[in-house]
Amino acid sequence: MTDLLFTLYPWVKSLHIMAVLSWMAGLFYLPRLFVHHVEQAQSVEGASEIFTMMQGKLLYIIMRPAMIVAWVCGLIIVATPGIVDWNYFWPWTKGAGVIAMTGFHIWLAKRHKDFVAGQNTLSGRQYRLMNEVPTVLMIIIVLSVILKF
Repeated sequence: MTDLLFTLYPWVKSLHIMAVLSWMAGLFYLPRLFVHHVEQAQSVEGASEIFTMMQGKLLYIIMRPAMIVAWVCGLIIVATPGIVDWNYFWPWTKGAGVIAMTGFHIWLAKRHKDFVAGQNTLSGRQYRLMNEVPTVLMIIIVLSVILKF
């Protein structure tokens, strides 16, 4: 099994990076769609339905599969012997960042369901502030992996 993990490692790592990029793009863009939905949808007939459809496609067709692939590949990387040294602090900060990012993803999915139900209670400003969350988490994760502190 170890030989297989070592053989697959460059492929799994490449797929992991691609999935993370796709997931992050969605995490950056979905809150912006929420901002525009809140601030613009009332001014154009049918716009709310269009925003809701765009949000749903982004969330379920791009973000969710990308998150799943990122998690699966990440766990395979962690299972590859010699890749992660748990005596350092960085795997723990990266892991905490990824768990927080997953929590943010789930929070966004709940906000989408609020829009679908016509029960959104947040303002454009609140969504703009929440749009900073993935940036902070990305900084923590990237510094953890690159600096390996």
